[in-house]
Amino acid sequence: MKRSRRVGSWLHRRADDIASIMLAVMFIAFICQVVFRYLLNLPVGWASELSIVMWLWLVLWGAAFVVPEKDEIRFDILYTSVRPGVRRIMVILSSLALLFLYGYSLPATWDFVTFMKVTKTSYLDIRYDHLFSIFVVFVVAVLIRYVYLLVQAIRGHVPDTMMDEVEE
Repeated sequence: MKRSRRVGSWLHRRADDIASIMLAVMFIAFICQVVFRYLLNLPVGWASELSIVMWLWLVLWGAAFVVPEKDEIRFDILYTSVRPGVRRIMVILSSLALLFLYGYSLPATWDFVTFMKVTKTSYLDIRYDHLFSIFVVFVVAVLIRYVYLLVQAIRGHVPDTMMDEVEE
């Protein structure tokens, strides 16, 4: 168990590193765009396209691998006002609903992403299936996360608030 926690911690730090690199690339592309457009009077499309690609990947990568459950934004006034037994039922029901919805959408998502190989971005010539593949990764990560939460809730482990999830 200790070794798996170390490996998980190492993988989480690498996911943070990748997110930091994406943020740096996005920032550099943005600065390049400003310099080329306003200082050199030479607008370039590749910088804007790269910023958009990095933003898309950064948001979905971060939601899949970087942001812990306790930091996700949610409306939990009802959740925190009920007894732990009711919370457990709420976690089980919401996990089942999300597993169904994301699981049901996964084949269609995969079909759409693989279909998009026929077209490329305007400036960087990135195939859209490569560009949108992060969404498939995101969906699979969400499925794994909610399977974990469901198993924890079935076993009776439901924190007082979802913000306590990582600490326990």
